[in-house]
Amino acid sequence: MDDGGFREFVEVRYGDLLRTAYLLTGSRDTAQDLVHDALLKAMRHWRTVGDPMAYVRRSMVNERTSRWRRFGMRELLTAAVPDRSRPDSTEAVVVRDELLAALDQLPARMRAVLVLRYWEDLSEAEVAATMGCSVGTVKSQAARGLARLRAVLRPAPVARPGVGGELMGDRA
Repeated sequence: MDDGGFREFVEVRYGDLLRTAYLLTGSRDTAQDLVHDALLKAMRHWRTVGDPMAYVRRSMVNERTSRWRRFGMRELLTAAVPDRSRPDSTEAVVVRDELLAALDQLPARMRAVLVLRYWEDLSEAEVAATMGCSVGTVKSQAARGLARLRAVLRPAPVARPGVGGELMGDRA
C-alpha cells in the first residue's frame, strides 16, 4: 500500500504532536487519544492534505474543543489517584506543574491559542488558520489568557525584614 509519505510524517512528527496534545489536554492518555484520532482523520484525507502539520493541529484543537463541550469540566474517575501534592526537588518540574495547572483552568479555546502561539511558536495568522477564527480573536484570546496566567502564577510576596523589625512589604 502506497501511503504517500503518511508513515514518514507520523514517524518524524509524532513526538511534536504528542507534546502539543498534552499541552492541550493536560493528560498523557487523553493526549495519545487526541493524536490518534487526528492522525486517523489525516490518514483518510492524506492525498488532499496540503500542510499535514497544520491539518493535524487543527484537527486536534477541534477535537479537544468538541470533547470539552461534550464532557465539560466533569471530574473523570481513574483507577489510580494522581499524586500531585508531593513536592518535587527540581524547580523546573515545579514550575512546569504550576503552569500546566494554570493552563488547565483556562477554557479550551483560550488554552489552544496559547499552546499554538507560544509553545508551537506559530504566528497569529497561522493560529487563526488552524483554529478557523480571525487574527483579532487570536490576539484577544492570547491577551486574556496571558493575563489569567499572570494572575494565577503571580508569586507571593516574600517577607523580608526591614529597618526596626518591620517587613519590607509593610511600608507605604
